[in-house]
Formats: sequence, C-alpha cells, structure tokens
Amino acid sequence: MKDSHSLAPQTYLMPAEWERHDGTWLAWPNDPLTFPEEIIGRVEETYRRMVVELAPGERVNLLVDDEAMERRVSAFLGEHANLSYHRIRTADVWMRDYGPTFVRRPDGGLAAVKWIFNAWGNKYDELLADNRAGMEVARVSGVEVLEPGVVLEGGSIDTNGQGTCLTTEQCLLNRNRNPQLTKEQVQGYLTRFLGFTNFVWLKEGIAGDDTDGHVDDIARFVGDRRVVCMVEEDPSDENFEALKQNLALLRAARDERGRSLEVVPISMPRRKVGGDERLPASYANFYVGNSAVLVPTFDDVNDRAAIEKIAAAFPGRKVVGINCEALVYGFGGIHCVSQQQPSARA
Repeated sequence: MKDSHSLAPQTYLMPAEWERHDGTWLAWPNDPLTFPEEIIGRVEETYRRMVVELAPGERVNLLVDDEAMERRVSAFLGEHANLSYHRIRTADVWMRDYGPTFVRRPDGGLAAVKWIFNAWGNKYDELLADNRAGMEVARVSGVEVLEPGVVLEGGSIDTNGQGTCLTTEQCLLNRNRNPQLTKEQVQGYLTRFLGFTNFVWLKEGIAGDDTDGHVDDIARFVGDRRVVCMVEEDPSDENFEALKQNLALLRAARDERGRSLEVVPISMPRRKVGGDERLPASYANFYVGNSAVLVPTFDDVNDRAAIEKIAAAFPGRKVVGINCEALVYGFGGIHCVSQQQPSARA
C-alpha cells in the first residue's frame, strides 16, 4: 500500500468511462429498506436488462451475498458467457460509491484506488459496512490496491480521461466528508491518485439527491471536450436555478489544454416522487459500456430526446433506454450501481 505522501503527481490516471473495459462491477439488490417488497421485482428486472445489454461486450462481475443468493440470481438471469459471480456480502447496491476507482499506472497496468466510504457523510449507519465490500472488490480484482485515507465516492467525480475533472463544491467540500482538508488539498489527492490536473467545479446537485450533489446526476463527459448537462425548463421547479448556474459554469470552463467545452443541454424528466420525497431522477446517470450505453428512462416525455442526445456522442455503440422508475426509488440510477474496470495497456 502507498499513502498520499509517497506518490508523485500524475503517477496514475483515471481513464474516461468510454475507454475499453475489462468488465463492469455490480452488486445484486437485497436491502428491503432501499427496495421494499412492492419495488424489488421491478428493480431486479432493471438489473436483468443491464446484464443482458452489457455482457455481450464485457465481463459482468456480479456480487452476491452467498451460495443461496447466487443460485437464485443465476436462475433468474439465465446463462451468459461473460457473467461471473463473486460471493461478497453487501449492505446495498451503490458500487459506484463504495467500490474502488480503477486507474492506469505509467506502465499501462491497473491499480484500484480504495477511498473511504462513509455512507455519504454518515447518513446511513447500516450501509457503512459497504466500505469493507468495496475493499474486497479491489482485492479480488487482482491489481495493485491504493488507499489514500480520505473519503470520496465515485459518483462525485467525472473525467474526460485526459486529466480534467468535473465535480461539485456541495459534495467534495462538504464538512461531512473530509473536514480537515482544504479545497487545494482535496485537489492534491485527486491529482496524486487520479491524475487530474484541471478542475471544473460546479456548485450544487439536484433536489432529492441524498449524496450532497453528486456530479453524475448533473453533468457528464461524453468526449474529450463534450459535456452533457442537465437543465430544468420549468422556472418554478426547485432545480431550475442550480442547474442554470451549473450550465453557465460549464460554458465558461476550459479543459486541460485551455479549450472551451462543447456543452449539450438535456432537459430533466418531470418531477418524480416516492412517498413524500422527491427522487433524484436524471438522464445524466447513464453508463457507458464497451458495446452498449445504458440510459435511464422514466416513462417521460423527455426520454426520447435524452437518448438521442447521448447516442449522438457514441456512434458505433448500441444506446439503450432502461426504465429506472423503480431503481430511482432507492435514490440512485444506473451509473450509481455500476463501476467500470478499464483494460490494461501493454
């Protein structure tokens, strides 16, 4: 293991999500508090669709609690040549946040950066155990494991794979994450472990997001300079002003080479609620696989336009809309439950 002080800047680099994967990591849903009985069947069907679309292009590494769960899930999913099961017990499904961030070393090999997961600022004590599950994923991946010793979730950052980072002040500078660190020190860790040399700081996330403003519900790179950005058309909606401000920040931002970004606005789906709570439904929570791009849909009038705009950025890949009305009931989406393991380079 290496600590942050032993690493030279830019030793490692986080690839863009659209670069070649060896596989995708998922954890099978099993928390009745997140997905109660009336929801879980629809969530499992969402997972089945994800596996069916991803497996033709890459290995799908699926976490199950034990042998009994593996038997049940394998019977439900059926046979897939690229599907592997790992008996690693999890509290919940949010692999993006508690799983490792895979990076490339200078020699082209891989390393797994295992951040501390504190359940989004110690909001959910029962989910803190997934910090251990994330470390088990890092270890069974068979690559070098790095432990920076700071709190970070994968959904709070996005990159073009060239050194530019998208993130939000609401999350990364929140005092419930790393109160001992300044903004400059946070950037220092991201430079050392992820190779980020340029930072685009947005402000706040969307309403209903219990992660304190994860960027993967707001804006995502879909190319070296191209970014899709969520916008709200209704001035009376609580997301209107925050998303308007983030759009302006992106239009003023520059990449690592000083070039302006091409910003593609995508209209938000209509307000979604679960019980009395607003849900963080967003088209930005898509996932880019080797052969397919999975876009969350919500039986909404804006679904088709969102799919078309994202598809325009990924010619040659199958772009699939997957209904996530049940998945977002748990306050997350397709990107939140997935984690890519990029391919090593010779």
